Amino acid sequence: MRTDIREYGEKGADIYDAYPAHPSAADAEPAADLLAPLAGAGEALEFGIGTGRVALALSARGVRVTGIEAAPAMLRRLAEKPGADKVTAVLGDITTTQLTSSFDLVYAVFNTVLMVATQDGQVKSFANAAAHLRPGGHFVVEAFIPEFTKLAGTGADLVRSVDEDGAWLLRTRHDALTQIITSESVYVGTSGTRRYPTALRYAWPAELDLMARLAGFRLVERYADWHRAPLTTASRNQVSVYRLGAEE
Repeated sequence: MRTDIREYGEKGADIYDAYPAHPSAADAEPAADLLAPLAGAGEALEFGIGTGRVALALSARGVRVTGIEAAPAMLRRLAEKPGADKVTAVLGDITTTQLTSSFDLVYAVFNTVLMVATQDGQVKSFANAAAHLRPGGHFVVEAFIPEFTKLAGTGADLVRSVDEDGAWLLRTRHDALTQIITSESVYVGTSGTRRYPTALRYAWPAELDLMARLAGFRLVERYADWHRAPLTTASRNQVSVYRLGAEE
């Protein structure tokens, strides 16, 4: 099963903040600590603002935040949260939506760029970030780093978590030719059974760097997490900081 960003957001908005594999609002604090200095006294644009986990934390630090989101259900969840009135949310596509404002920072967290499930679309998302930035602005991308051992098979089934009300199950399938991982989270519990499909196209850090170069960016920092831990061969996540403009 394939699903696009909008379908993923529409079906998953009701459980997005509670799903056991997703980061929590507390996890947004170190992300906001890293992002706020890059925005400075200017404005920030989030690609895939979702329910506002990072945007609200960044806004609380005095940064003016605008977000683009493909799923109306996600934006409705965001609007229900304290502080949402200080964030500007726009329904749109991170590969094509063009806003009239310019920003000092564009950022995409928690695999948002990978949720654009084609290489061409991912290249367009980098180009769109560049189009929204003032000269010298930054584009920050958080994405997971695939594990060879897990990619070796075509798929897997596992139990994500179990509690007294039910269980979360996860089924994944991998297409090595397209670099597409298709997954379906299934909740089985006292309230019934619900399914939440996801598809993403993974990209290695070197491929992301090439997409960045095509859009006029250069890599200035890369970490293993929002706490600025060094990236190693054992790292399973990466936070890349790109700057728009020629090398100094």
